[in-house]
Amino acid sequence: MATDIEIYGKQLVQLVNELEVATNSFESIWILVSTLTLVTGVTVGVSVIVWLERKVSAGVQQRIGPEYAGPLGITQSLVDGIKLLLKEDVIPSKGDAWLFTVGPAVAVTPVLVSYLVIPFDQAIILSDLAIGVFSWIAVSSVVPLGLLIAGYASNNKYSFLGGLRAAAQSISYEIPLALRISSASLRSGSLSTVDIVETQSKYGFMGWNLWRQPIGFIASFISSLAECERLPFDLPEAEEELVAGYQTEYSGIKFGLSYVGSHSNLSASSPFVTISHLGGWDSSIPFFENLGQDSLFPDSSRESFDVLGPGLGIITTLPKSYLFIFISILTRWTLPRVRIDQLLDLGWKFLLPVASGNLLPTASFQLLLIS
Repeated sequence: MATDIEIYGKQLVQLVNELEVATNSFESIWILVSTLTLVTGVTVGVSVIVWLERKVSAGVQQRIGPEYAGPLGITQSLVDGIKLLLKEDVIPSKGDAWLFTVGPAVAVTPVLVSYLVIPFDQAIILSDLAIGVFSWIAVSSVVPLGLLIAGYASNNKYSFLGGLRAAAQSISYEIPLALRISSASLRSGSLSTVDIVETQSKYGFMGWNLWRQPIGFIASFISSLAECERLPFDLPEAEEELVAGYQTEYSGIKFGLSYVGSHSNLSASSPFVTISHLGGWDSSIPFFENLGQDSLFPDSSRESFDVLGPGLGIITTLPKSYLFIFISILTRWTLPRVRIDQLLDLGWKFLLPVASGNLLPTASFQLLLIS
């Protein structure tokens, strides 16, 4: 009898171990699938942004733009990527080869990590962290370090100046950006990106922080342009002054990584502006809000809406994000590039006091509500 109990016990332990292995394998596969989905989505998004920028820029300048590579030139970005892969990878003879290689990777990796806390719907988010918005700021602040490494390792004065400008610009505009996000977080009482959107969606269209925090929205827009190094704030790679800034000595796929990092940073900043001030996936359209509730077959329609709901969230979030990108592209061909002293003055003497002045009344109002 004791022998049978021991056998059954060993079989039970073996079964539990097999279930743990299966669970760990499933979790590993799920993490891998999520990562591949994220990288694929970012790659496609960057390709769309590059094509949109070329087409909008051509329209502003009364040109045609890319036209021959695929319908409407949609595959031009893919062709350029293949071309960069096939080009020779040149390393400066007197530069630091290891840092020269690591620099672009350090600039791109944090941008990809920041997508972990971007929700496209209440259920479509890779990691709903309790400090989601601050984690994005912390991760994105590593990007200028990669640009500084790239400029230093190139052993080129223009590249090094571009890297120094990137570091100074990032420090100048991260503080107003953090204060702006603190204001939006105080309004929702949470640092979670999902909670910020849900708080805005409670009151419909007029509950968006765009109307409740208009000054914060303007500061957010300007700071995001500066963080992404978009015109008129592209001082780190000003071609009239620094040849190509920190990218001067790069070629082939390393140059492509710097290019991808710049555009993916823009594609990450635009959803964050959408989440913090434009209601995220909230459409505030009564038809979509009541869909699945008023119907001849309420049970079946509600089940269908549960399936289509995340898709509607994505369809609502992406146009808002691409609207921000469209305005950023138009800004590039509308405003002249500022000088480096004007850039720093705008960050320290204007945006910082404005963001602080926006945060203090918001905090006071929230304390009054609590008391």
